[in-house]
Amino acid sequence: MEGVTDEVLMDQFCQGDQPAFEALFARHAGRVHGFLARMVRDGPLAEDLMQTTFLSVIRARGRYERGTRFTPWLLTIAANAARDALRHQQHVDAHAHAPPEGPTAVPAPDGDPAMRRRIEDALQQLPLEQREAVVLSKLEGWSFEEIAEMRGIRAGAARLRAHRGYEKLRELLGGLEDMS
Repeated sequence: MEGVTDEVLMDQFCQGDQPAFEALFARHAGRVHGFLARMVRDGPLAEDLMQTTFLSVIRARGRYERGTRFTPWLLTIAANAARDALRHQQHVDAHAHAPPEGPTAVPAPDGDPAMRRRIEDALQQLPLEQREAVVLSKLEGWSFEEIAEMRGIRAGAARLRAHRGYEKLRELLGGLEDMS
């Protein structure tokens, strides 16, 4: 299904074409998993949330509006799953201060594992909305307009969330450069 847009594939899936869904899954599973791993910092949980995200796509296909951009719609579902999981985790383990251990996909400057750990730890200390904006803008390469569309906010609000996240990261990382 090369050369077919995600939106066309989703339209085909909504009409009952199972191979169209399989093509969407193949195209986006890695990206969704990477996004979720950075959001929840727990590899097995990210895997579960990825499955939940695609199950939600299946369940929501009847509500998918033709012409809706697929990737922002998909990542909105993933982000909501991550938010729900993090809220549940905080509720269940309100006294835990250390984030769960697990593989993530945060790039490390020059492959430095210690720096990667510092960045991962700092990301986890950001409020969820700021973390999401930073991950989407810096690690996923999304524009603020795309983030705004995904979250249902103005581009200025998305930019502000990311800016506040960058400022907090600078503070947490001791003034490291190249955050904005």
